[in-house]
Amino acid sequence: MFRGICVGDGVKRFGLKGENKVSRQFTRDNVPGNSQCNISICNYYGDFFEKEKEKSKTRRRWWSRQIFHRRSQYGNRLLRDMTAEPCEDIIRNLTRMTTQDFEHVMSLVEPKIRRMDTNMREAITVREKLTLCLRFLATGDSYTSLQYLFKISKSAISRIIPEVCDALIESLQEYVKVPTTTEEWLQISAEFERKWQFPHTIGAIDGKHVVLQAPINSGTEYYNYKHFFSIVLFALVDADYNFIYADVGCQGRISDGGVFKNTTLYKKLEGRELKIPQPEVLQVPYSIEVPYYILGDKAFALNEYTMKPFDGNPEPRSAERVFNYRLSRARRVVENAFGILSSVFRVLRKPMLLEPKIATKVTLATIHLHNFLRKRTSRATYTPPGSFDTETQNGAIIDGRWRNDGPTTSLMPTRNIPRRSSRHHTNVGLNIANHFIWNDSLPWQENY
Repeated sequence: MFRGICVGDGVKRFGLKGENKVSRQFTRDNVPGNSQCNISICNYYGDFFEKEKEKSKTRRRWWSRQIFHRRSQYGNRLLRDMTAEPCEDIIRNLTRMTTQDFEHVMSLVEPKIRRMDTNMREAITVREKLTLCLRFLATGDSYTSLQYLFKISKSAISRIIPEVCDALIESLQEYVKVPTTTEEWLQISAEFERKWQFPHTIGAIDGKHVVLQAPINSGTEYYNYKHFFSIVLFALVDADYNFIYADVGCQGRISDGGVFKNTTLYKKLEGRELKIPQPEVLQVPYSIEVPYYILGDKAFALNEYTMKPFDGNPEPRSAERVFNYRLSRARRVVENAFGILSSVFRVLRKPMLLEPKIATKVTLATIHLHNFLRKRTSRATYTPPGSFDTETQNGAIIDGRWRNDGPTTSLMPTRNIPRRSSRHHTNVGLNIANHFIWNDSLPWQENY
């Protein structure tokens, strides 16, 4: 608050509090000294503070636009129709889940996102918030488009989306968790061996770029080698296309291997905190102890808990060539999991116009919803028959339905930087390759 200025050899006080008006114009009679310059200065500051005071009195045209006042009457009539009569198909299309699962999710997030009505206005309901967020995740529509569909302002939508995503992540956290016992890891390994004939496997890892609009004041922090801005989604997937672990938010300029080393999963593996099963005997046909491992690609270093393809292009029908095919075949689970995720939650198919922190929440919310829907009554809706890649009797691949969506401008592959492997871990790979040749052969494996 300005209190006064020196003019000549005196001080003039300006009272800008209350309703007292400031002297409008100064003349030679009411300014100390007779300088024309002093008069000009006083007049300038007098006008300036008068204008500032008037600006502070300017009232907003409205509390909110009239179109949003009519939300309860006209806003998204579909919400009322959803509860007024059975319309399972509409609910599935709008929310990507069955009515039963929608109501269950709503009961989980309600304590976290419910707000009380006030004398000024009615609060946006939990049903509206959840439907709005699910619609955004399913379509990736802009906030402008959503505001006219739901009759909710963009500023409110910008608060609702991260709020509901946080609630979804917290409420569904039991559906995305790393095994904590040796028995749970052995169950995952048994599923990989049953479905994909790859022994001692406790998961498959991969990373994808989630493309962003250039974040404000980020410089090249999120700028990757493919010349766009992104954060990285790194995930560990089981044999049934479920996410066991997900890390989102690492800057896009970092490679798969670098992202892996920055995750809590890597630190816990290094610290031997995850109770991974001890090495067990594998018939090769000779008996030899082989560790349990995670399947990765060439971007990951080969060590005691990761397995990757042999480098180069092995000779046809060689043990190394067969091993690479079998490993690639088993790793389809992670590729298909990402494919289904982006096919259903189409917010992941185009650049997000969001800050990295909010984009991270949005991506994690889709991960949790993916696992939830795969384990609930919505499974048949979320991933109907034909959704994933399948094989014919001679090993030919039938593309899953998600591949028909065409190319995507987001969820892009991360940088693949080949890494050397130690001789010891290479020998482990050779033992498994010989196992595939002598003990667990597939009729078509030498054709690829």
